[in-house]
Amino acid sequence: MADGAAITETDLVHLRRCVELASEALEDGDEPFGSVLVDPDGTVVFEDRNRVKGGDHTRHPEFEIARWGAAHLTSQQRAGSTVYTSGEHCPMCSAAHAWVGLGTIVFATSSAQLTEWHRAWGIPAGPVAPLPITQVAPRIPTRGPVPELAAEIRGLHARMRDIDA
Repeated sequence: MADGAAITETDLVHLRRCVELASEALEDGDEPFGSVLVDPDGTVVFEDRNRVKGGDHTRHPEFEIARWGAAHLTSQQRAGSTVYTSGEHCPMCSAAHAWVGLGTIVFATSSAQLTEWHRAWGIPAGPVAPLPITQVAPRIPTRGPVPELAAEIRGLHARMRDIDA
């Protein structure tokens, strides 16, 4: 765990929804990532999945959550919210999260895991360094990765690799 805090049953419920959203993205021909924003009262207030297949690679669900949170939540609500995501934020999304003042991030799989899977499959590195959230936005509390979800998420990425092949 990034911050050493244990993953709760509530965390797992939201992370499983992220995996469902990632699967929906894959079924729609997109990269398998999904994210959920939970307000301080524990209510899911926004969720999204990757939408980069059209060529706009800023259409990450975590970035959309930051935009939505800035437009719809007070700074206090944003700070007390939790973002759940199937994969650790990329540097762009980590920065957006920090700039709008969202709270804790709980991620199912890490950037390091995804990087290793891609390396093993011979997929070239992307145009942005896969830095962990804590290197881009060091004051954001994080929890993850979650080992019990890794195989399922790896499987989604493997399916994407097979589709692209």
